[in-house]
Amino acid sequence: MEQSTEQLKKRFIELSIRSDRANQFVFTDFLSLAEQSILHEALFYEPNAHFTCFGGIPDAERVMVRFGDSESLGYEEPFPVVCLMIKPLITKFAEDLSHRDYLGAFMSLGIDRSLIGDILVKEKQAYVFVADRIAPYICEQIDSIRHTHVSCTVYEGQMEAFAPTLQTEEHIVSSLRLDGIVAKLYHLSRSQSLALFSKQKVFVNGRLFENNSGALKEGDIVSVRGFGRFRFDGKVADTKKGKLRIRVARYI
Repeated sequence: MEQSTEQLKKRFIELSIRSDRANQFVFTDFLSLAEQSILHEALFYEPNAHFTCFGGIPDAERVMVRFGDSESLGYEEPFPVVCLMIKPLITKFAEDLSHRDYLGAFMSLGIDRSLIGDILVKEKQAYVFVADRIAPYICEQIDSIRHTHVSCTVYEGQMEAFAPTLQTEEHIVSSLRLDGIVAKLYHLSRSQSLALFSKQKVFVNGRLFENNSGALKEGDIVSVRGFGRFRFDGKVADTKKGKLRIRVARYI
Protein backbone atom coordinates (compact mmCIF):
# COMPACT_ATOMS: atom_id res chain seq x y z
CA MET A 1 0.00 0.00 0.00
CA GLU A 2 2.86 2.35 0.85
CA GLN A 3 4.43 1.77 -2.54
CA SER A 4 1.20 2.39 -4.45
CA THR A 5 0.62 5.55 -2.41
CA GLU A 6 4.06 6.86 -3.29
CA GLN A 7 3.51 5.98 -6.94
CA LEU A 8 0.22 7.86 -6.93
CA LYS A 9 1.83 10.91 -5.33
CA LYS A 10 4.52 10.86 -8.00
CA ARG A 11 1.86 10.57 -10.69
CA PHE A 12 -0.05 13.62 -9.42
CA ILE A 13 3.13 15.70 -9.31
CA GLU A 14 4.00 14.59 -12.86
CA LEU A 15 0.55 15.61 -14.13
CA SER A 16 0.87 19.01 -12.50
CA ILE A 17 4.31 19.54 -14.08
CA ARG A 18 3.03 18.38 -17.47
CA SER A 19 0.18 20.88 -17.35
CA ASP A 20 2.58 23.69 -16.48
CA ARG A 21 5.15 22.83 -19.15
CA ALA A 22 2.63 22.21 -21.93
CA ASN A 23 0.59 25.25 -20.94
CA GLN A 24 -2.64 23.26 -21.10
CA PHE A 25 -5.16 21.56 -18.84
CA VAL A 26 -4.52 17.95 -17.86
CA PHE A 27 -7.28 15.76 -16.39
CA THR A 28 -7.38 12.65 -14.24
CA ASP A 29 -10.18 10.11 -14.21
CA PHE A 30 -12.47 9.93 -11.18
CA LEU A 31 -10.69 9.68 -7.84
CA SER A 32 -11.95 8.00 -4.69
CA LEU A 33 -11.81 9.75 -1.33
CA ALA A 34 -8.59 7.91 -0.48
CA GLU A 35 -7.00 9.01 -3.75
CA GLN A 36 -8.14 12.59 -3.22
CA SER A 37 -6.46 12.55 0.16
CA ILE A 38 -3.22 11.39 -1.45
CA LEU A 39 -3.58 14.18 -4.03
CA HIS A 40 -3.76 16.87 -1.34
CA GLU A 41 -0.84 15.32 0.50
CA ALA A 42 1.29 15.10 -2.66
CA LEU A 43 0.74 18.71 -3.70
CA PHE A 44 0.77 20.31 -0.25
CA TYR A 45 4.37 21.46 -0.67
CA GLU A 46 4.02 22.31 -4.38
CA PRO A 47 3.15 26.05 -4.37
CA ASN A 48 2.96 26.24 -8.16
CA ALA A 49 0.49 23.38 -8.48
CA HIS A 50 -2.95 24.58 -9.56
CA PHE A 51 -5.81 22.13 -9.65
CA THR A 52 -9.60 21.97 -9.43
CA CYS A 53 -11.80 19.04 -8.39
CA PHE A 54 -15.24 18.38 -9.90
CA GLY A 55 -17.50 15.35 -10.18
CA GLY A 56 -20.37 16.70 -12.28
CA ILE A 57 -22.28 18.26 -9.38
CA PRO A 58 -21.35 20.23 -6.27
CA ASP A 59 -20.34 18.06 -3.29
CA ALA A 60 -19.72 15.00 -5.47
CA GLU A 61 -17.85 12.31 -3.57
CA ARG A 62 -15.91 10.95 -6.56
CA VAL A 63 -14.24 13.72 -8.55
CA MET A 64 -11.94 14.33 -11.49
CA VAL A 65 -8.97 16.63 -11.07
CA ARG A 66 -8.07 19.29 -13.62
CA PHE A 67 -4.49 20.50 -13.42
CA GLY A 68 -3.97 24.03 -14.65
CA ASP A 69 -5.37 27.48 -13.99
CA SER A 70 -7.64 29.26 -16.50
CA GLU A 71 -6.31 32.65 -15.48
CA SER A 72 -2.68 31.79 -16.24
CA LEU A 73 -3.48 29.56 -19.24
CA GLY A 74 -5.75 32.16 -20.79
CA TYR A 75 -8.61 29.82 -21.67
CA GLU A 76 -11.24 27.60 -20.09
CA GLU A 77 -11.92 23.90 -20.65
CA PRO A 78 -14.83 21.98 -19.12
CA PHE A 79 -14.41 18.71 -17.30
CA PRO A 80 -14.98 15.66 -19.55
CA VAL A 81 -17.93 14.46 -17.45
CA VAL A 82 -21.28 13.27 -18.79
CA CYS A 83 -24.42 12.42 -16.83
CA LEU A 84 -26.29 9.33 -17.95
CA MET A 85 -29.92 8.69 -17.08
CA ILE A 86 -30.88 5.04 -16.65
CA LYS A 87 -34.56 4.25 -16.24
CA PRO A 88 -36.78 1.18 -16.56
CA LEU A 89 -38.61 0.56 -19.81
CA ILE A 90 -41.72 -0.34 -17.81
CA THR A 91 -41.78 1.36 -14.41
CA LYS A 92 -44.62 -0.81 -13.13
CA PHE A 93 -42.48 -3.98 -13.24
CA ALA A 94 -39.16 -2.40 -12.24
CA GLU A 95 -37.19 -3.70 -9.27
CA ASP A 96 -35.95 -1.46 -6.48
CA LEU A 97 -32.36 -1.27 -7.65
CA SER A 98 -29.53 -0.12 -5.42
CA HIS A 99 -26.28 1.74 -5.99
CA ARG A 100 -24.51 -1.63 -5.87
CA ASP A 101 -26.79 -3.06 -8.59
CA TYR A 102 -25.93 -0.26 -11.02
CA LEU A 103 -22.23 -0.37 -10.23
CA GLY A 104 -22.21 -4.14 -10.66
CA ALA A 105 -23.75 -3.80 -14.11
CA PHE A 106 -20.95 -1.42 -15.17
CA MET A 107 -18.25 -3.65 -13.74
CA SER A 108 -19.69 -6.64 -15.62
CA LEU A 109 -19.01 -4.72 -18.86
CA GLY A 110 -15.34 -4.52 -17.95
CA ILE A 111 -15.46 -0.77 -17.29
CA ASP A 112 -12.73 0.52 -15.00
CA ARG A 113 -14.06 1.98 -11.74
CA SER A 114 -12.06 5.17 -12.35
CA LEU A 115 -14.33 6.00 -15.30
CA ILE A 116 -17.45 6.03 -13.13
CA GLY A 117 -18.24 8.89 -10.75
CA ASP A 118 -21.16 9.24 -8.36
CA ILE A 119 -24.28 7.14 -8.89
CA LEU A 120 -27.46 8.86 -7.71
CA VAL A 121 -30.45 6.56 -7.31
CA LYS A 122 -33.77 8.39 -7.29
CA GLU A 123 -36.86 6.23 -6.99
CA LYS A 124 -36.87 3.86 -9.98
CA GLN A 125 -34.08 5.47 -11.97
CA ALA A 126 -30.45 6.45 -11.63
CA TYR A 127 -28.21 9.28 -12.77
CA VAL A 128 -24.62 8.27 -13.29
CA PHE A 129 -21.66 10.58 -13.86
CA VAL A 130 -19.08 9.06 -16.19
CA ALA A 131 -16.05 10.03 -18.23
CA ASP A 132 -17.37 11.31 -21.57
CA ARG A 133 -15.26 8.87 -23.61
CA ILE A 134 -17.02 5.86 -22.08
CA ALA A 135 -20.59 7.24 -22.27
CA PRO A 136 -21.44 5.96 -25.80
CA TYR A 137 -20.27 2.44 -24.91
CA ILE A 138 -22.37 2.34 -21.74
CA CYS A 139 -25.49 3.60 -23.54
CA GLU A 140 -25.01 0.96 -26.21
CA GLN A 141 -24.34 -1.96 -23.88
CA ILE A 142 -26.57 -1.40 -20.85
CA ASP A 143 -30.01 -2.84 -21.52
CA SER A 144 -30.84 -4.40 -18.16
CA ILE A 145 -29.96 -4.10 -14.49
CA ARG A 146 -30.56 -7.40 -12.71
CA HIS A 147 -33.97 -8.46 -14.14
CA THR A 148 -35.15 -4.96 -15.06
CA HIS A 149 -34.94 -3.86 -18.70
CA VAL A 150 -33.70 -0.27 -18.91
CA SER A 151 -32.87 2.52 -21.30
CA CYS A 152 -29.69 4.58 -21.01
CA THR A 153 -29.39 8.09 -22.45
CA VAL A 154 -27.35 11.22 -21.87
CA TYR A 155 -29.18 13.45 -19.42
CA GLU A 156 -29.72 16.93 -20.86
CA GLY A 157 -31.67 18.46 -17.98
CA GLN A 158 -30.66 20.94 -15.33
CA MET A 159 -27.93 19.90 -12.92
CA GLU A 160 -29.71 21.85 -10.16
CA ALA A 161 -32.01 18.84 -9.90
CA PHE A 162 -29.13 16.97 -8.26
CA ALA A 163 -28.54 19.40 -5.41
CA PRO A 164 -27.91 17.23 -2.33
CA THR A 165 -30.76 16.68 0.09
CA LEU A 166 -29.69 17.63 3.60
CA GLN A 167 -31.41 16.79 6.86
CA THR A 168 -30.58 19.20 9.69
CA GLU A 169 -30.17 17.64 13.13
CA GLU A 170 -29.06 18.77 16.58
CA HIS A 171 -27.16 16.56 19.01
CA ILE A 172 -25.68 16.81 22.49
CA VAL A 173 -21.98 15.89 22.66
CA SER A 174 -19.24 16.18 25.25
CA SER A 175 -16.83 18.07 22.96
CA LEU A 176 -16.13 18.89 19.33
CA ARG A 177 -13.83 15.87 19.01
CA LEU A 178 -14.61 14.11 15.77
CA ASP A 179 -14.60 10.61 17.24
CA GLY A 180 -17.33 11.60 19.70
CA ILE A 181 -19.44 13.25 17.02
CA VAL A 182 -19.11 10.24 14.70
CA ALA A 183 -20.10 7.91 17.54
CA LYS A 184 -23.13 10.06 18.36
CA LEU A 185 -24.40 10.40 14.79
CA TYR A 186 -24.05 6.75 13.87
CA HIS A 187 -24.95 5.25 17.26
CA LEU A 188 -21.53 3.67 17.80
CA SER A 189 -19.55 2.84 20.90
CA ARG A 190 -16.29 4.68 21.52
CA SER A 191 -14.25 1.65 20.46
CA GLN A 192 -16.29 1.26 17.26
CA SER A 193 -15.78 4.92 16.42
CA LEU A 194 -12.02 4.71 17.07
CA ALA A 195 -11.80 1.66 14.80
CA LEU A 196 -13.08 3.72 11.87
CA PHE A 197 -10.12 6.07 12.23
CA SER A 198 -7.56 3.29 12.52
CA LYS A 199 -9.06 1.62 9.43
CA GLN A 200 -8.77 4.92 7.49
CA LYS A 201 -12.47 5.26 6.85
CA VAL A 202 -12.93 8.89 7.96
CA PHE A 203 -12.36 11.83 5.62
CA VAL A 204 -12.80 15.55 6.23
CA ASN A 205 -13.15 17.80 3.17
CA GLY A 206 -11.79 15.03 0.97
CA ARG A 207 -8.73 14.35 3.12
CA LEU A 208 -8.01 11.29 5.22
CA PHE A 209 -8.47 12.23 8.89
CA GLU A 210 -6.64 9.93 11.28
CA ASN A 211 -6.58 12.25 14.30
CA ASN A 212 -9.67 11.01 16.11
CA SER A 213 -9.32 13.71 18.78
CA GLY A 214 -9.25 16.50 16.20
CA ALA A 215 -12.00 19.12 16.36
CA LEU A 216 -14.28 20.07 13.50
CA LYS A 217 -14.72 23.57 12.10
CA GLU A 218 -17.99 25.00 10.90
CA GLY A 219 -18.62 23.99 7.29
CA ASP A 220 -16.43 20.87 7.37
CA ILE A 221 -17.83 17.97 5.35
CA VAL A 222 -17.19 14.57 6.92
CA SER A 223 -17.39 11.29 5.01
CA VAL A 224 -17.43 8.03 6.95
CA ARG A 225 -17.06 5.09 4.62
CA GLY A 226 -19.90 2.64 5.04
CA PHE A 227 -22.03 5.10 7.06
CA GLY A 228 -22.56 8.30 5.10
CA ARG A 229 -21.68 11.99 5.02
CA PHE A 230 -22.59 15.06 7.02
CA ARG A 231 -21.73 18.75 7.20
CA PHE A 232 -20.78 20.21 10.56
CA ASP A 233 -22.75 23.43 11.05
CA GLY A 234 -21.19 24.37 14.36
CA LYS A 235 -22.03 24.68 18.03
CA VAL A 236 -25.50 25.93 18.88
CA ALA A 237 -25.19 26.35 22.65
CA ASP A 238 -23.72 25.08 25.90
CA THR A 239 -26.03 22.94 27.99
CA LYS A 240 -26.60 23.36 31.71
CA LYS A 241 -24.67 20.14 32.31
CA GLY A 242 -21.53 21.45 30.60
CA LYS A 243 -22.03 19.67 27.30
CA LEU A 244 -22.42 21.09 23.79
CA ARG A 245 -25.42 21.24 21.51
CA ILE A 246 -24.23 20.99 17.91
CA ARG A 247 -25.97 21.17 14.55
CA VAL A 248 -25.15 18.96 11.58
CA ALA A 249 -26.66 18.52 8.12
CA ARG A 250 -26.79 14.87 7.12
CA TYR A 251 -26.66 13.98 3.40
CA ILE A 252 -29.68 11.87 2.53
